[in-house]
Amino acid sequence: MHVVVGGSRTFASAVVVVVVALAAVLATGCGSSGKPAYCSDRSDLESSVKGLTSAASSLDVNAVKAQVTKIQDDATSLVSSAKSDFPDQTSALKSSVDQLQRSVAAVTSTPSASQVAAIAAGATGVVSSVKGFVDASKSKCS
Repeated sequence: MHVVVGGSRTFASAVVVVVVALAAVLATGCGSSGKPAYCSDRSDLESSVKGLTSAASSLDVNAVKAQVTKIQDDATSLVSSAKSDFPDQTSALKSSVDQLQRSVAAVTSTPSASQVAAIAAGATGVVSSVKGFVDASKSKCS
C-alpha cells in the first residue's frame, strides 16, 4: 500500500533525515579477512539501515516495514556475533531495533502524525545505538 495522505512526505522526510544522519556517521565499513565476524555483520546492518532511505522515499508503508525487518535480522546477527565483546552496545542495539520494529508494525496504510513521530524516534534510537557500536568496535574493524 502506498501512503496517500498529506503526511506522506512527512513520513518519508522523517525516515530519510534519520538515515542520512546515520550514513554520515557510518562512513566506513569493515569486515575484511582477519577481522572478527561482527565487522561483517556491522557492515550488513549499516547497509540495511541505509536501505531505509529508498524504502521511505517510495512512500510505501509495506516497503518500510520490509526494510525494518531486514534491519532487525541484520541487528540480530550482529548482536549474536558481538555480544560477548560488546555487551552494553549490543543490548542497546537490540533494544532500539526492537522499538523501531514495534513502531513500524503499528503503522497503518495512512500513518498518523503520532505514528510518524514514533518511527522517527525509533529510527533516531537505532542511529544512536549503531553509532555507539561503531565507535566501540572501531579499533577491531578498521
